[in-house]
Amino acid sequence: MIQHPPYLKKGATIGITCPAGYVSNERVAYAIDVLQLWGFRIKVGNTVGNEHFYFSGTDAERLVDLQMMLDDPGIDAILMGRGGYGVSRIVDEIDFTAFAKRPKWICGFSDITVLHNHINALLAIPTLHSPMCAAFKPETVNSDHIKNFFAALTGESLFYHTPPSEFNRTGISEGILTGGNLAILAHLTGSASEVNTDGKILFIEDIGEHLYHIDRLMLNLNRAGKLDRLKGLIVGSFTEIEDTERPFGQTVEEIISDKVKEYDYPVCFNFPCGHQEINYTLTLGMNHRMIVTEQSGQLELRRLNA
Repeated sequence: MIQHPPYLKKGATIGITCPAGYVSNERVAYAIDVLQLWGFRIKVGNTVGNEHFYFSGTDAERLVDLQMMLDDPGIDAILMGRGGYGVSRIVDEIDFTAFAKRPKWICGFSDITVLHNHINALLAIPTLHSPMCAAFKPETVNSDHIKNFFAALTGESLFYHTPPSEFNRTGISEGILTGGNLAILAHLTGSASEVNTDGKILFIEDIGEHLYHIDRLMLNLNRAGKLDRLKGLIVGSFTEIEDTERPFGQTVEEIISDKVKEYDYPVCFNFPCGHQEINYTLTLGMNHRMIVTEQSGQLELRRLNA
């Protein structure tokens, strides 16, 4: 049976750290205000507002900050300040001993895909593919996707509904949800943090890639055997996608559909999660039920224990 971290109650402490790219104190401030209004205590790490060229500190500084929060028994969840790049530079140096004995929710997306898959693959502990600090803004604080993050943290029921897509493949399936940013998933191939997709539902999303890059990334996963034993595929947002001067000749949807056409599991496009303002939280590492019909796609978290 999957043992997930304890869900949060009012008075729980959320740590905020930046294991990858730089984020300013100002960008984090409003998130702190909202989380405190939700009834949580906040502990801000030394990497917030710190900078070392592109990063939120040197590799050593980012490692120490994250390690402190993983080890601190007074911290109940860790929210990443932002993604960008940098987790893969430190992940092999992290000591997960204390974390494995007392798991806590790891929250974030984008480059945090490294951490999600490392923890899911090696420790089988669920994590939250979720918005980060910049998502908390006055104009979004009452949005359904922000409320969904609170629901995921506190153990409420999670159910997702997507509009129809001509590229969907109908079917019903159930399995552990895994995945994250497509470029990162391909980057992790062959490493200790490699995504395990066997018998699982795979979620993918990305930003800022050329169409031929998407084709190459999907081809990489397919050649590595990551697409042939899935229970289902969920496709989130692919934003700021570019083409080359000579057109590639396929859309993102056509590229992805082409790479899974030989398989028969359900495929759901238009899932509201990824590098866009509407970014719902997904519980990676836990069992989900997936239903795709001609009219819609549905995903439901199947709780194994409370």
